[in-house]
Amino acid sequence: MYKRWGKRCLDLIVAGAGLIILFPLFVCIFLLIYLIDRSNPLFLQSRPGLNGYTFNIVKFRTMTDESSVRGDLEDKKRITRLGKILRQTSLDEIPQLWNVMKGEMSIVGPRPLLVEYLELYNREQKLRHTVKPGITGWSQINGRNAITWEQKLDMDVWYAQNVSFILDLRIILITALKLLKRPFGDLRETEIPEKFKG
Repeated sequence: MYKRWGKRCLDLIVAGAGLIILFPLFVCIFLLIYLIDRSNPLFLQSRPGLNGYTFNIVKFRTMTDESSVRGDLEDKKRITRLGKILRQTSLDEIPQLWNVMKGEMSIVGPRPLLVEYLELYNREQKLRHTVKPGITGWSQINGRNAITWEQKLDMDVWYAQNVSFILDLRIILITALKLLKRPFGDLRETEIPEKFKG
């Protein structure tokens, strides 16, 4: 019952309140990115959601469009100074509240990863797409990018199979506490992970 109807109600309440409360901060970050980088402050990218169907995730831009002589440049080297702060504090995720309002994402769920990973998942790992992707989730509060891909995907599947109102509230509460401690926590959690190779 909760997974089908209650979860959507929780999403609308939390995302709606978040958009209203964080709107002044959204505007400030939007203007800062534009004034510093002179580029579109928002970044859109196709990501797989529920049942693998793709949607455009929205985030604040944290990287430049620079490339090396060979035409490529590591993501870590393209992160701007402001982008690093936004990533460490997770403020770059604020625009995803709009994805939640549109029904493409949930407040809690497995993170929407790259489309190219879909064909690399085994049968068990594909179960992570039986629920909507989330802004935060079970693997995010248990190590995020400081844990291995196997651990992360196992946690995503476990969450998908154990969704409940109490679990979602627990994840939201722990996420809030972690965000308050983030500047003093394990910064490995916010580092860009190596790509998943199956």
